[in-house]
Amino acid sequence: MSADPSARRPGRVLLAPMDGVADVVLRAVLTRLGGFDLAVTEFVRVTSSLLPPRTFLRTAPELEHASCTPSGTPVRVQLLGGDASCLAENAARLAELGPAGIDLNFGCPAPTVNRHDGGAVLLNDPERLFRIADTVRRAMPAAVPLSAKMRLGVEAPTRALECAQALAAGGIDALVVHARTRDEGYRPPAHWALLAPIGAALSIPVVANGEVWSVEDYHRCRAASGLADVMIGRGAVSDPFLARRIGEARLSSDASEPLSPPVAERLRAAEWQRLLPSLAEFWAGVQTRVQARAAPGRLKQWLKALSVRYDEAGALLAVLRPVTSVAATADVLRAHGVPVRPVADSPFAAAS
Repeated sequence: MSADPSARRPGRVLLAPMDGVADVVLRAVLTRLGGFDLAVTEFVRVTSSLLPPRTFLRTAPELEHASCTPSGTPVRVQLLGGDASCLAENAARLAELGPAGIDLNFGCPAPTVNRHDGGAVLLNDPERLFRIADTVRRAMPAAVPLSAKMRLGVEAPTRALECAQALAAGGIDALVVHARTRDEGYRPPAHWALLAPIGAALSIPVVANGEVWSVEDYHRCRAASGLADVMIGRGAVSDPFLARRIGEARLSSDASEPLSPPVAERLRAAEWQRLLPSLAEFWAGVQTRVQARAAPGRLKQWLKALSVRYDEAGALLAVLRPVTSVAATADVLRAHGVPVRPVADSPFAAAS
């Protein structure tokens, strides 16, 4: 029996914002497969101007559908920038579109983003984090939730708690902490235990994030961090049924025994067959969102991630690698059992 207090709370599973990966199409596919309580969009870059509504709608078409994915998962819209006043003005405009919430990005490690005064580099100045959160919160209706996502720091985690407390004092309603510094990027391990003091010190919900690739990782993350809520990113892209399996594990009071290799392989093979309609949905949706020449690349991107768990995805990717046209891609998909659907049948076709 675990002494971890988070193990007695059901917690939530959130889909992480992943720029260039988890767009509206993949959000729809992953949340339809089940297990997610909330999703956060890719970031909307805020610099020095008040953005038009169409900019927010382009990143988050869910805003036209009660800020939910087609399966009903609420979607928060993420803003990235360093100008408190400009962020506040844009948050106020975004709030008029009825988002399920607004999220502030203090976690992006990308050098280009950091050089332009955005993302994780802002963690060098906790006072500035407070000013941004406070200014944005004051500009928004009280009924619209404001959350933030941060890392443990830039070079070292020494000011992680100070940063988290500054954001909480600024009025955010929830905080996601990626358990690595900016300079660590996505290199394992994630330092889940370093999240425990943050969760203990803050009165708002704190969500653990980083390096959750399996149900076992999920349980270890919760035990080490003491946090009930977990955000999953790359693990969900590579294993689209992970959130559902986590949900099933949360409903069970008994610790599940590890599956034998033959049983695990049969489960994985069955999952791949169940995933084929989702591949078809993704392929149809992508064609409504990007130019034809870019659509095969987006499919290959997801297949590369899927190949971490599914050998079949790697085999399909190998065949598709030299293919560049939409028509030829569709032919290969059909030959591999993917029930390719007309683009007109995609729920994204009407909005494109």
